[in-house]
Amino acid sequence: MTHLNALQVRLSNERNYLAKAKTEGEKALRKIWISQIEKEIAFEKSHTFSDTEVEMTDDELLAALTE
Repeated sequence: MTHLNALQVRLSNERNYLAKAKTEGEKALRKIWISQIEKEIAFEKSHTFSDTEVEMTDDELLAALTE
């Protein structure tokens, strides 16, 4: 999740930079970067297990990790 959080912060920053961009070239470049970040966020969300709930005690987890 740390990587996803970093991407979301980066996206927010790029949107702020886009709002302050002065030249058309800078605006176009930032729009491309924003699009790429949005795609990467979508990919990360589709490949995380945050929607999966696994109920396991600490002892069960430790046992599973040491098998």
